[in-house]
Amino acid sequence: MPRHILLVEDNQDDEELTRIAFERASIGHPLEVARDGEEALAALQRPDGLLPALVLLDLKLPKIDGLEVLQRMRADPRTRLLPVVVLTSSRAQRDIAESYRLGANSYIRKPVDFDQFVATVQQLGRYWLALNELPLEP
Repeated sequence: MPRHILLVEDNQDDEELTRIAFERASIGHPLEVARDGEEALAALQRPDGLLPALVLLDLKLPKIDGLEVLQRMRADPRTRLLPVVVLTSSRAQRDIAESYRLGANSYIRKPVDFDQFVATVQQLGRYWLALNELPLEP
């Protein structure tokens, strides 16, 4: 069974669009959703120790924002090497720069057009889940 993808997204419409896009893109990895920063960090500390293959991280989150989640992930030896793609609507240069400074692997603005969003998800899946090589031990 493929490892899951952790989607950190508080907007239910964006969550549903992401689910549909993953289905249309035929990405077979299960999608786990965290709706705020606290849930995201808790999901990364599961009792079974299972880590996601990929984290899709929104920045504007309740409780703990995405940049803080990213900072905490990179400070934790268990999650510091997990691929993190910031998937957000923010176009702010400071968000882009800070995401990379804190260790994001990629920064992608959510396309407004649904067909473009599906194409983006297909490319994400192809690269991060099929082509990219991960270390065996984090």
